[in-house]
Amino acid sequence: MSEDTIRNVVLVHGGFVDGGGWRAVYDLLKAEGFRVSVVQNPTLSLAGDAEATRQVLGLQDGPTVLVGHSYGGAVISEAGTHDKVAALVYIAAFAPDKGESVNTLIADPPPGAAVPPILPPLDGFLFLDREKFHESFAADVPDDRAAFLADSQVPWGIEALGGAVTEPAWRTKPSWYLVATDDRMIPPPAQQAMSQRAGSTVVEVPGSHAIYESRPDAVADLIKRAAAGE
Repeated sequence: MSEDTIRNVVLVHGGFVDGGGWRAVYDLLKAEGFRVSVVQNPTLSLAGDAEATRQVLGLQDGPTVLVGHSYGGAVISEAGTHDKVAALVYIAAFAPDKGESVNTLIADPPPGAAVPPILPPLDGFLFLDREKFHESFAADVPDDRAAFLADSQVPWGIEALGGAVTEPAWRTKPSWYLVATDDRMIPPPAQQAMSQRAGSTVVEVPGSHAIYESRPDAVADLIKRAAAGE
């Protein structure tokens, strides 16, 4: 790790899951000497998740790479204006512009795109169909792990999907983006369009929406590139 490499990394998870899914990425980065923190954002509202992320950012001792997966991309777009954030990394993630939300970004899917098996809202929260979770969210994750993820889903608050970004951090901070080319939750063409709009440095990696679990090496490599400004 060079003198110029950023040493702090903050990881933000998306909807339906918690921060435990970052474990393999966490281990790889720690082994390289990074200081890694995982935000347990409650996914109740975008404002609340951004605040939870800012709390962790405030604990960092210097410049930080802020990483978001899926809905976590909306969170880092909102919270990434924090002065500790030097770089943003989107992992198969939403990258909303000012006034956009996850809801607005998913309103008009590309023709032929897979439709995520999101069940009708229950008391203000969303779940994925357990029977279809493996195929849609984590197709390249071992069966037993995918079953655990399906059975341990975190309720995703409707307010989180509807939360609009105020000042998107990617407009003022450099960003990197990993497109998961086999994603059945966020269509790869949508990922490519958002990353292009953000002016991100893009890599394409074959993998499902849960690419942070199935290809932690590729995810960690992109984070290291961002930390080195490459």
